[in-house]
Amino acid sequence: MRLIPLTRRGLLSLPAALALPRGTAAQPGPGRFASIAYHEIGEDGRDRHYSISESMLVQHLSFLRQDGWRFVSLDDVFAARDGRRPLPAKAMLLSFDDGYNDYYTRAMPVLTAFRAPAIFALVTSWMETPAGGTFDYGGQPTPRSALISWAQAREMQAGGLCEFASHSHDLHHGVRANPQGNVQPAAVTRIYDERTGRYETDAEWTRRIEGDLARSSAILARHLGRRPRSIVWPYGRHNLETVAIARRLGMPATLTLEPGPADASRPDRINRLLTMSDPRVPDLARLVRFDEPVRERVLHVDLDHVYDADPAQQARNLDALISRVFRLGPSHVYLQAYADPDGDGVAEAVYFPNRHLPVRADLFNRVAWQLMTRAEVQVFAWMPVLAFKVGEERDLVLSTRHGAPARDAEHYWRLSPFAPRTRSLVGDIYEDLAKHAAFDGLLFHDDAFLTDHEDANPAALATYRAAGLPGDVAAIRADPAAMARWTALKSRALTDLTLHLADRARRWRTPLKTARNLYARTVLEPRSEEWFAQSLPGFLAAYDRTAVMAMPYMEQAPDADAFFRELFARVAATPGGIEKTVFELQAVDWRHQPARPIPATRLRSQLRLLQRLGAHHMGWYPDDFIQGLPDADTVRDVINARSFPFRR
Repeated sequence: MRLIPLTRRGLLSLPAALALPRGTAAQPGPGRFASIAYHEIGEDGRDRHYSISESMLVQHLSFLRQDGWRFVSLDDVFAARDGRRPLPAKAMLLSFDDGYNDYYTRAMPVLTAFRAPAIFALVTSWMETPAGGTFDYGGQPTPRSALISWAQAREMQAGGLCEFASHSHDLHHGVRANPQGNVQPAAVTRIYDERTGRYETDAEWTRRIEGDLARSSAILARHLGRRPRSIVWPYGRHNLETVAIARRLGMPATLTLEPGPADASRPDRINRLLTMSDPRVPDLARLVRFDEPVRERVLHVDLDHVYDADPAQQARNLDALISRVFRLGPSHVYLQAYADPDGDGVAEAVYFPNRHLPVRADLFNRVAWQLMTRAEVQVFAWMPVLAFKVGEERDLVLSTRHGAPARDAEHYWRLSPFAPRTRSLVGDIYEDLAKHAAFDGLLFHDDAFLTDHEDANPAALATYRAAGLPGDVAAIRADPAAMARWTALKSRALTDLTLHLADRARRWRTPLKTARNLYARTVLEPRSEEWFAQSLPGFLAAYDRTAVMAMPYMEQAPDADAFFRELFARVAATPGGIEKTVFELQAVDWRHQPARPIPATRLRSQLRLLQRLGAHHMGWYPDDFIQGLPDADTVRDVINARSFPFRR
């Protein structure tokens, strides 16, 4: 699989794969199982990247059997899903991608000796290459003889241990994904036509994917006498729409390259552990424990500082960002996807094609992809939830006064979360982001709050009345019991909206993690949920990560270290707090004009304090990659996630 420039996900070295998020269980529980993805089975002693030697494969299977693992088939997974028979306590599903000829000569004899069933995934366009011909394998002409023959495939299938899956017909390559020419996986990318300057429509993309998978299924049926029941996505890249298409075509099982255990109740998302570079048994033993520590290091970056009207300067800015991120070595970048050149926190334009807002530049996908492939980080798209100025939105604006769109001038311009059109309009924007860009997660901006005077939009007042509350903000505020119910209702409404936005994006971008900014005041003073409609327990329950704005100077704290100690203690006292909280420090002091950078030595000291206290995840905002602030030599050791024990 020496293909197009790809993300870390699905194309990792084994040690790098160990650092991706995974469960904490020492082994899969009831109904859960593990799955391993192998590629070429090479000769002993030969240098290889995506392969394993035959002798090492024997050692792998010997270790797994002696460690109590039991090899299972896709039939076993379906039987467990349907309640016909349970999986063994430590069940292992083996799989082999791409159809190499050594699957017949090397893999099958080993599997037969161990009586281990396996799934073999075939790219049918490669398999249909005439004898003596070549197919394009990552830009290299590769002889048809590198693959098994159809006759060998039929013999393997007849032995009873081998089941063949579709690896697509012709999606195992990259396509042009943006005006800048980035090449991204064909199954999940909207092709950009340089000649017309347009992207594939929904209908065009659906026809392409559906036609490809239907053709693959038909070819496998013609040569093997049965249609595939599973799809192994090239590079592991898929979304909910591709999964739905495969299911309609008779392939209910989806094999990905996400780490972590799989669950028999969800055969449409079978996670697999990717092996590379002839991994030794100790590496495999760590891989199947699913208990590697997760420690995230985050840079929060303004895309506004990459953008420049001069393409040459913009390219230099991007290079500066990539070089700095690679040098610092964080695990994640929270990357701005909306345009905010005036710094008011409100999106009047964005950096991706969409239905409702001006496009300042089609830039987010370009930068995110470069970060993922060149700097080897996970990218979260940083987006507002309510702070959008879209067309004639007078009826949508949240209000602090009954019957009028008056708002608090001290806070962001925001839409009302109770107005039905807000949900659909902002959902469209998130969906368009996911259609046109590659990223790993969403960071919901800190604009998702409601003060104790908001919202008095007519749609909000109607919602309160429907919930049995007074249809008047002043009347609610006058009644402590009503105030408590109102606060809870607003908190739920904001969380429900963000989860809806994540679902809209997840349709096109899967898997997708979520994080949301939380004001430190709501952690330090829990009753302040009334002032923000935010709470730490609610965020921990709703999102993969809660990005607490651990910013003592913004909070006017007289003693920064005391602020961090108290904040950490409050987070630690909340169930799941340490495991799911990112402490996001400020790298700039905005109390001054112009704003002053926090000295790098002080920022490093604050991060080290949190680390000593026991914080798992931390980072800072903003990172000034243009000026190189904070100083990389000073802070690199506290932000680098590549060194033990975080990620190798």
